[in-house]
Amino acid sequence: MTDQPKADNPFDPALFRPEAVAPEIARLNQLMIALMTPMPEWWVVGAEATRQARRRGDGPFPAPVVSPRARTIEIAGKDGNTIPLRVIEPANPRGVYLHIHGGGWVLGGADMQDPMLERIADTTGLAVVSVEYRLAPEYPYPAGPDDCETAAVWLVQNAAREFGSDVLTIGGESAGGHLSAVTLLRLRDRHGYTGFRGANLAYGAFDLGMTPSQRAFGDTRLVLRTIDMQQFYNAFLPTLTDRRVPDVSPLYADLKGLCPALFSVGTADALLDDTLFMHGRWIAAGNPAELAVYPGGAHGFTLFPNVLADTAGVRMDAFLRDVTA
Repeated sequence: MTDQPKADNPFDPALFRPEAVAPEIARLNQLMIALMTPMPEWWVVGAEATRQARRRGDGPFPAPVVSPRARTIEIAGKDGNTIPLRVIEPANPRGVYLHIHGGGWVLGGADMQDPMLERIADTTGLAVVSVEYRLAPEYPYPAGPDDCETAAVWLVQNAAREFGSDVLTIGGESAGGHLSAVTLLRLRDRHGYTGFRGANLAYGAFDLGMTPSQRAFGDTRLVLRTIDMQQFYNAFLPTLTDRRVPDVSPLYADLKGLCPALFSVGTADALLDDTLFMHGRWIAAGNPAELAVYPGGAHGFTLFPNVLADTAGVRMDAFLRDVTA
């Protein structure tokens, strides 16, 4: 038996051993810890102050680069609100990628990862539509999921007219992975729609009652700690006592009849179990699924420059091309 991790076998135990982590990634993780350790807690200084700090590039993540190609469509929300949809598209799109950003349901924005969305549009030929959903704690559950559901229904009804194709895919990172799974379930159960071709789910939170890896991660400030998850959940679900209802924790939903999915996660992520468990349940429900595990990848590793992000991006783009071929 070889001790070398096999790229095509995400269940190879060698992938999860310390020696599988490339020196470059180990150095990056230490740098992330050093940059994040002195940062104030968002729940102490306030969500809006933290959002503005991220937009300035304070901390480990650089200030967002805004694409000159982006345009905005506004649609009506369920609560009389307006939902902006940020669009970055190639010429003659052959389909649509509904993107849902991360940030713990509290932080982030549709305009904060434009270079990634440009890459997806250019390498897949899909129009990328990113949802500016309402954020907690100002707008707790179900506001954010409602906005994502509304955006998905709008695309089902209008993608062919707006983009010249009704071929739909969905995906997102972290809270965006969670909201993508919730949206797929809502469209199946509330609207009878199961036409999405594929779901690109990157290190999502699928059990908001907390998986073992979330509980055990501890206080190491490598992007996402146990306390961070607890505080995000408290902001998003301030009055919900059962956090394992399927509309909140899709790990516990009936997953039958869903589209092919690519699950991606790093081994240094507090949400490692969420991806491993959700991939298993997706397969057990009879749905095609792929699992990509990246040694040493921290939470959010695809959102800043590193070799794992490059590798993951290539695989994600290939998956989206394949499911829309």
